Amino acid sequence: MTTNNEPLAQTPLNDLHVRLGARMVPFAGYAMPVQYPTGIIAEHQWTRESAGLFDVSHMGQVTLTGAGIDKALEKLVPGDILGLGLNKLRYTQLLDETGGILDDLMVTRRESDLFLVVNAGNKAADIAHMKRHLGDGSVTYHGARALLALQGPKAAAVLGKLAPDAAKLAFMTAGAMKIDGIEAWVSRSGYTGEDGFEIAVAAKDATTLASMLLADPAVKPIGLGARDSLRLEAGLPLHGHDIDTTTSPIEAGLAFSIAKRRREEGGFPGAARIQRELKDGPARKLVGLRPEGRAPVRDGTEIRDASGRAVGKVTSGGFGPSAGGPVALGYVEAALAAPDTKLILELRGKPVGAVVTKLPFVAKRYAKT
Repeated sequence: MTTNNEPLAQTPLNDLHVRLGARMVPFAGYAMPVQYPTGIIAEHQWTRESAGLFDVSHMGQVTLTGAGIDKALEKLVPGDILGLGLNKLRYTQLLDETGGILDDLMVTRRESDLFLVVNAGNKAADIAHMKRHLGDGSVTYHGARALLALQGPKAAAVLGKLAPDAAKLAFMTAGAMKIDGIEAWVSRSGYTGEDGFEIAVAAKDATTLASMLLADPAVKPIGLGARDSLRLEAGLPLHGHDIDTTTSPIEAGLAFSIAKRRREEGGFPGAARIQRELKDGPARKLVGLRPEGRAPVRDGTEIRDASGRAVGKVTSGGFGPSAGGPVALGYVEAALAAPDTKLILELRGKPVGAVVTKLPFVAKRYAKT
């Protein structure tokens, strides 16, 4: 049950997760698989070595339609939507008036609409926000859809057997195609740092597609636990932890997502602050941290400098199986954000040394095609 006593929602793959022995947990109002019987570390390593199948149907699939909708969306995000090519994806953020991050999202230009994928915990607020600013009739939420992510170095070979056009997609491009007869919208993208795909299908087809993919010996089901350790090693921020309305894209190291035109023209919420931070630098920065020892640190852990002065907090932390030890993300004063800076973490009341580390902890391996 959720904290407000409402029953948890279920994704179209819920019964399949249960049959596969998943441990189900509440997440963003849904019952979601955190791990399967082999465990998080094995699932993490399998995704790095082969291909992992993730259920991300809890994410929000939204379309925006209407004349000039790309220009209208640019009033809500700092990304270059006008310059987004057909069937190409762009990562950007919904911002509040202070430049704080309401959510981060992916935007794809299709022939007749803009297709957005927003975070599960924010989708209701995101949709309300966009309807308020873009018009109720311009925003459509597609709740009767499933979203699967096939991630890992063997993902292209696996999906290419069933949909040859999928393997031809370049990174951050997408297209409509059939996967062994199932109508799907496929993008070459993901949240693991590995090559892979996100596949949107009708809810009624989700179990058939998932079972088809899992029939390949290169594919195993992967839960939320490994999804988090993979994205953490890749240095990818998680909304509600590493980014939120108290953080700007520049503080979070997301300046790469703001094109030159948007930096110069502004015209998005919080533009003055973001332009100032681009010019002068932010007061704090999101950094990677490698704690000493083997014990992982968790979000909320206080970060201190060598003199013991509080200089920031950890926003995400855990054990990095591929990194070979604990890893964390956190905000520190800009003067302390350089790689190799030595800091101190308060771990269960005891000081533990940590060093600022250049992100990502594990190199990203996105498709080069």
